[in-house]
Amino acid sequence: MSKFLWKKVASGLVVGGLILGVFASWRYAVTEATARSSVDVISQGRQIYADQCAACHGADLEGQPDWRTPLPTGRLPAPPHDASGHTWHHPDDVLFRIVKESTAAIVGGGYASDMPGFADVLSDAEIRAVLDYIKSTWPERERSYQSEISRSR
Repeated sequence: MSKFLWKKVASGLVVGGLILGVFASWRYAVTEATARSSVDVISQGRQIYADQCAACHGADLEGQPDWRTPLPTGRLPAPPHDASGHTWHHPDDVLFRIVKESTAAIVGGGYASDMPGFADVLSDAEIRAVLDYIKSTWPERERSYQSEISRSR
């Protein structure tokens, strides 16, 4: 290999290494910032849940006792949002609409529920933060299932 060609190859390797190094640093910084942002969103969601949801759905997302048995009013008690409930069976868009508009508005057909809509109380970002918090408590199997049905819609 000629001296000139060798210098070209060597400088190309150096430049390529620098580009890879910059990309790796950038990717690490983006991943770290995303993780930090996710932790902040989940923390915000946990607080909003405590303030707005825990009175009915339980401080530990356990729901009300006998949540599958109608109350004397005919309405169902608040379900759990942990893995023992059915929240993880619903895609993100349905969960978002239930929180924003109310269960009755989503189910329709005269369905009655004590679950109010929070459109006038929470911003869309706050609703998403609450849902992110709830999802962060689920075991991997439930998170994966819920994520897959959300993607397939």
